[in-house]
Amino acid sequence: MQRRQFLTNAGISAVTSATLVSCQSQNQSTVIANSLPEVKWRMVTSWPKSLDTIFGGVQTVCESVKAMSGGKFTITPYAVGEIVPGLEVLDTVQNGTVECGHTASYYYIGKNPALAFATGLPFGLTAEQQNAWLYHGGGLEAMQKVYSEFNIINFPAGNTGAQMGGWFKKEVKSLGDLKGLKMRIPGLGGEVMSKLGVNVQVLPGGEIFLALDRGAIDAAEWVGPYDDEKLGLNKAAQYYYYPGWWEPGPTLDLLVNKSAWEKLPLEYQNMLMTAAKSSNLNMLAQYNFLNQKSLATLIEGGTKLVAYPQDIMIEAQKVALEIYESNASKDANFKAIYEPWKAFKDGITKWNIINELSFTNFMANN
Repeated sequence: MQRRQFLTNAGISAVTSATLVSCQSQNQSTVIANSLPEVKWRMVTSWPKSLDTIFGGVQTVCESVKAMSGGKFTITPYAVGEIVPGLEVLDTVQNGTVECGHTASYYYIGKNPALAFATGLPFGLTAEQQNAWLYHGGGLEAMQKVYSEFNIINFPAGNTGAQMGGWFKKEVKSLGDLKGLKMRIPGLGGEVMSKLGVNVQVLPGGEIFLALDRGAIDAAEWVGPYDDEKLGLNKAAQYYYYPGWWEPGPTLDLLVNKSAWEKLPLEYQNMLMTAAKSSNLNMLAQYNFLNQKSLATLIEGGTKLVAYPQDIMIEAQKVALEIYESNASKDANFKAIYEPWKAFKDGITKWNIINELSFTNFMANN
């Protein structure tokens, strides 16, 4: 009886101690939260609300920050066009009109070609490789140095995974069929296509369907099956090409005005970084889950899935590498990132050929 009573008392004591520790921790968190100021920010984006993956990733960041701060740090997200057009997010954050934004950095390579690395380069890194470079290969530090010139600090906050190669009204059978084609494609991928004879257009997501449907453009790329179907691109064009060699793993960025960032308490800075990282990883998983189902639906609905001809792939890769070398020879910022990026890419490609490609090839053939 004495032993049983001792064990019972010991158990009660342990539970009581754990409860006291938990209460003290909760009370301490409450005290810390109560000592922090109320902060209200606005976030402009390049995305329509209809895209529940990308704009949903933005909402995830905002909701996470609100939850972690106990409602004291709130960020209100705005869809494309509600405050500014989709291609003016960087400028709006830079001048402090709003505190932060969510966009793709390669929209702004006209301001600095090195911004392309923050999103991804044609024939560059896959999503997994891109995250490895950003988080562990010095990539994020390199990009934050570039962005500091715009009074901005950036954080990866989304990735679509390897994209598709775009929608075409007419079949493209060879390199010559690209000549004079009007295609919506931004970034360095657009530069490559331009050198292949394409008349390149840069349009925000919400404007692509009408331009393609009405014949203002002959082809357009966006993301992949799920989002492309959401935009209705399958209703405007029949041929769906792959792979999206210009975006093998594109990152979307949270841009924060540096002056606003520096005014944030350290606790809020950590919350925002954590929320961005969570959204970055979650969006990639979500796209991989959704795209496989949507592609099957598109094919069942009459979409014709077509691989890019080899002559286009080979020439596009050649042109892409020429552009990188040319940019590196002219721009010190580009060169400073490109050389270590290239070394990183060579190393991780060799590793992934051994650990992933060999397995994928086996599974594809068995």
